[in-house]
Parts: sequence; C-alpha cells; structure tokens
Amino acid sequence: MEDELCLKRVMLLKAKDRDTYEHSLRVGELCKLMAGRLSMDDEQTKHLFHGGLLHDIGKMFIDPNILQKRSALTKEEWTIMQRHASFGAEMMSAYGDVDNEILDIIRYHHERWNGRGYPYGLSGKHIPRFARICGIIDSFDSMVSDRPYRKGLTFMEAKEELVCHSGTQFDKQFVDLFISLFPSIQVIYHNYKILI
Repeated sequence: MEDELCLKRVMLLKAKDRDTYEHSLRVGELCKLMAGRLSMDDEQTKHLFHGGLLHDIGKMFIDPNILQKRSALTKEEWTIMQRHASFGAEMMSAYGDVDNEILDIIRYHHERWNGRGYPYGLSGKHIPRFARICGIIDSFDSMVSDRPYRKGLTFMEAKEELVCHSGTQFDKQFVDLFISLFPSIQVIYHNYKILI
C-alpha cells in the first residue's frame, strides 16, 4: 500500500511542477544509495527512499507563481515556500498508514544541525536521522541543478559547500559518508540525464 501511495503522490507532483518532480526522483535515488552505504535493512531503505521521493510533496500547496518564479523569492514568498514541509507532513499523515520515518523526512528535512533551519528550529540529534540524511541530499541536488535564475554548481563546488557547512548546517558524519559516494553519485546523474 505504501509503495502505491508513494507513487500516486509523486505523480501528482509531476503534474504540478516538473522541476520539483525531477528533483524528488533524484533525491529518492540518492537516498537509496545512502541507505546502501549505511547497510540499512530493506524496510529502512524503503522508508529513506520513499521519504526522499516525497520530501517536497508539500509544494503541491504552493502557488505555481512562487514555485516557478524566474528570480529570487521575496521575503514574503520565502515565508510561504517554507510552509511546504508542514503542508506535506500534514497531507501524508492524513492517509494514516505512512510510516513515521517517512513523515519525519517530509516534516524535518529543512532543519539544520545548528538549529537555524525550519519549520521548528530543531538542532543536532534532535533532528531525526533520516531527515538529516535527506537534508544533505536535498541541498546537494538543489546546488547542482540549474534554476531559471542561476546556473547549477559543479559537483566539486557543491562538495566544497557541503564540507564548508558540515557541523553547522549538516551532520558531519553523514556529509562524510555522502561524499564518499561521489563516484556512484556521478553515475546516477549521468544515467538520469540519458533518461530525460
């Protein structure tokens, strides 16, 4: 049931905003890669993968004019955008049979190690482990992806950003593990570009 529900929700994202949909596919694949690196069992791997696919599902409720804006967001628009984490968790909670590890990713993937994230300002290990992992992957994919208002960073530039913010924005342990996967990550991005 969880697999079918996840697929249906992700397809709704595709209809709403193609960029968010493609971003979510890449984040899901990278989450699966991290699960393998962490020797997670099948259930944990599925939860991390599904959480990666659904982490931005709350953007279904964000005005397309904000989602697809071709310039930087205003303060007011950014405040609206930040609500997507809570919107997504509420939406998926309403189904009643979504695992808490998946809901944690959706709700907390923008929390930061130093407590300066949103929506709750959690810090350190108060942020659920899967959300900490997804937060790194989400940030990485956002950095390397082209946006209407900026060109994406190179993999090396994004790696430097992760290292620079390791221990402040991101859990250093998971940053180090993610960076160790760079050869495999490059293959995922290469294969993804062939498919689209």
